[in-house]
Amino acid sequence: MRLSSFNHIQMLRYAGLFTYVCVGIPLLWESMHAPEDAGDPSERAWWLSSYLIFGFAYWIVTRDLGARKPWQLRIPLLLVMNATAIGIGYFSHSGLSGILMLVIAGVTPWLMPFWPGLVWVVVQSFSLAPVTAIVLGYGWFGAFFQSSLYMGFSAFTYITSLVARQQTDSREEQRRLNSELRATRTLLTESSRIAERMRISRELHDLVGHHLTALSLNLEVASHLVSGGAQKHVRQAQSVAKLLLSDVREVVSQLRDDDAIDLTEALRTLVEGVPGLTIHLDLPPRFSVDDPRRAQVLLRCAQEIITNTVRHAAARNLWLSCERTEANELAIHAHDDGRGVGDLRQGNGLTGMRERLAQIGGRLNITTARDQGFALDAWLPLEASR
Repeated sequence: MRLSSFNHIQMLRYAGLFTYVCVGIPLLWESMHAPEDAGDPSERAWWLSSYLIFGFAYWIVTRDLGARKPWQLRIPLLLVMNATAIGIGYFSHSGLSGILMLVIAGVTPWLMPFWPGLVWVVVQSFSLAPVTAIVLGYGWFGAFFQSSLYMGFSAFTYITSLVARQQTDSREEQRRLNSELRATRTLLTESSRIAERMRISRELHDLVGHHLTALSLNLEVASHLVSGGAQKHVRQAQSVAKLLLSDVREVVSQLRDDDAIDLTEALRTLVEGVPGLTIHLDLPPRFSVDDPRRAQVLLRCAQEIITNTVRHAAARNLWLSCERTEANELAIHAHDDGRGVGDLRQGNGLTGMRERLAQIGGRLNITTARDQGFALDAWLPLEASR
């Protein structure tokens, strides 16, 4: 397997796992080569159990490393890791617990916010003091300085991992903003295309159509003023002018009939590259909107839905669909598999969405409950058909 097949979060996870395995090597070596009458056999069983439980808890807590989930849910597993790390040091009479604390410090920035994480690292470092003082015989004064040493290493590991987390968040935010920018550019391109088609159709109708009409009238007059062979040629020219005028009118009609803004590509571009979220987009074969203002409102609503899901929902999947209803409306439906909320307090994003919809006579409906995800439905009335 190539190194490029792992992303940076997976590499961090496996690096911690590798360190965990390395910690167990000297313990197993000493256990296998120790005399049969050396030490208490139960202590060997206890540190081995603590070692295995630590590895299991580490594997579970880092399974969705970097996912936007409530950090409080990770505390029980972190407590298990902390306790088993101390247990390894206590039952094996070694200082290897400090290395496992470094592993915990390395993944903590990906599991909880900055200040709770920093407090956790400090507390876990000094939680080694009893083991260092009693089991290793450093005394409480020496245990304090030993814990301070561990805290220094843990703080360095924590800050290094925190910087990596912040850079990752910045890259993900840039990717999301880039998707929004590309979607907006696609919408602007589509609007410019429609505007250019309308300009060309007006020019054809007002200039070419006017001159061809004038030419037909003049040829009609000329046909009554000439006779013989000249009249035949004038009649032919008149027929060609009428045929050309009919063709121009047909082209103008075609240009005007295809003046709807196609939102399909813009919406597909918007959902590409959204980090940590799988978006299931359902659109008609060609989802077009006649009014540029309505097209912009619909695109902004889709952007806000995706942004809120990424930032607040802690969801893995988002289902997003758009349709034209029988009531002559544009509808956008969205729901996710996130945590939901029991008491919804609308922020600036949802308030702005509701205001945009209200300006064009639209409406918004939100359904959510704790642990039941978040569902949103929006409707935009269409203009009367021309």
